[in-house]
Amino acid sequence: MEDLSGNSRVHKVLMTNRRNCTVNGVNDVLSFDIHEILLETEQGMLMIKGDDLHVSRLTLEKGEVDIDGKIDSFTYSDVAGAGHKSESLLSRLFR
Repeated sequence: MEDLSGNSRVHKVLMTNRRNCTVNGVNDVLSFDIHEILLETEQGMLMIKGDDLHVSRLTLEKGEVDIDGKIDSFTYSDVAGAGHKSESLLSRLFR
């Protein structure tokens, strides 16, 4: 689902039985492995933690990501101070 104003995408998370998840409004996938996926979304950074995580479908043009595996947690972080070029993105996330 896209925002009709054209300014940004709608951010939506749909999870089924903690095993499958679809995330809309994704701008970028920053990193992923079997225990953690880090997404840049319209609502800030989203860290998904769990076990045996897999990105089964990625469509950045539409801003959609499908994730399979055992999902344990979702954590959002705002990207405050995104204009500070001297700090890396990860160092700003984990202050």
